[in-house]
Amino acid sequence: MKTVITFGTYDLFHIGHLRILARAKELGDRLVVGVSTDELNFSKKGINPVFSLAERMEILRAIACVDEVFPEESLELKGEYIRFYKADVLVMGDDWRGKFDCYKSLCEVVYLPRTEGISTTKIKNYIGKMTSDSL
Repeated sequence: MKTVITFGTYDLFHIGHLRILARAKELGDRLVVGVSTDELNFSKKGINPVFSLAERMEILRAIACVDEVFPEESLELKGEYIRFYKADVLVMGDDWRGKFDCYKSLCEVVYLPRTEGISTTKIKNYIGKMTSDSL
């Protein structure tokens, strides 16, 4: 059995998230997804996710191509997560190209193209603009 692992915040779940997860699953038999904790997300981006970790994990568990979900507590633990889940492939979006090559000694590293024109940040900015325009 070939295990694929990927990581993300998955806040405001959108079609780009779904597409990259589906493409990741095509690379193996089992897809394991690490979801950034609220604290990790705040430390990376300086903002809290809209939805709680529990809600984001519940959404991911409901997706047919996802086999297992766990909380990602630290960026520095990626190697440990890869070993723990016995991952054969690490998948990340191509906006991270080269940044995870250090894990090539543990597994294959694949960078998949993101869905063009959509991102959680763009959605949040759009909602913020629409809210401020209506005030």
